[in-house]
Amino acid sequence: MYLETLGKLALGSRLKALSDYFYGAADEVYQTLGARIESRWLPVLRYLWDVGPSSVTEVADAIGQTHSAVSQLTDKLVRAGMVRRRRDPADGRRTVLTLTDKAHASLAELGPIWCAVRRGVTASLDAHATQLLDAIAACERALRERPVAEAILAEHAAIMTTPVEIVPYAPELREHFYRLNAQWLEKYFRIEDIDRAVLGDPEHYILQPGGAIFFARLGEDIIGTCALLQESPGVFELTKMGVDETFRGLGAGKRLLDACIAEFHRRKGRTLFLESNSRLNTALRMYEKAGFVLQPTTRAGSHYERADVYMIYQSRP
Repeated sequence: MYLETLGKLALGSRLKALSDYFYGAADEVYQTLGARIESRWLPVLRYLWDVGPSSVTEVADAIGQTHSAVSQLTDKLVRAGMVRRRRDPADGRRTVLTLTDKAHASLAELGPIWCAVRRGVTASLDAHATQLLDAIAACERALRERPVAEAILAEHAAIMTTPVEIVPYAPELREHFYRLNAQWLEKYFRIEDIDRAVLGDPEHYILQPGGAIFFARLGEDIIGTCALLQESPGVFELTKMGVDETFRGLGAGKRLLDACIAEFHRRKGRTLFLESNSRLNTALRMYEKAGFVLQPTTRAGSHYERADVYMIYQSRP
């Protein structure tokens, strides 16, 4: 299931899908057994059944839904003849919701169905049902203590003030070298055989011949990478530059490019070149600003089918 791959990022979507599944299952049961309610009515109807006449605000607070959502549901229940609005006898300024005779009759028939629902959920989910309910209760307590929007905004503020750090290659980062480059290659072109070889074994193809690989790290996240490949003594290729698209705008690409150029100078290289594609306008502008000059023709003997841009670095005084 795709949403599983997104982890916490799709938590709301997965919970909604699960909620829709249970609503659908309950409606199927109600319709099959001739019950006169819909699954989404249950929280309001059951609360009024258990507690008695209550305001929309009281119901909303009790069942954890917004005032607007409960008000809209109440409109449906009124049209269905299940609920009516009336003035509170104790406070004429206050409107309360009460169950109609039709609602009382409908709910009174549901005992065997609700019993079957409890047993059926247990039979289907086994111990997971109890674990799920416990987990939901724990989440509800945690969210009351610290709303998730507040926590997310605080983390975002921290991220935006965290500097992008450039770190050298380490074996545990190999998967990110592949991931970050495959991301843009698959989006704009395709992974060629030479890409697959280099990305799958960067130690052999880049580091052992005297090259270097750098990564951009933001806190715990690896958000970009770039490599300096030594083609021959003193001749280096800037290659395999990739930045996670969801982290664009933080300067990671420029930091990686600067790190590779600095490494080129540290090694006293004579020539630094790169191959790219004319579709990658943003990257090409960055290369030009860093001192790479567009050449009139593509590079002879290029390994890449997609390469239609050849640039050579000219060191600035």
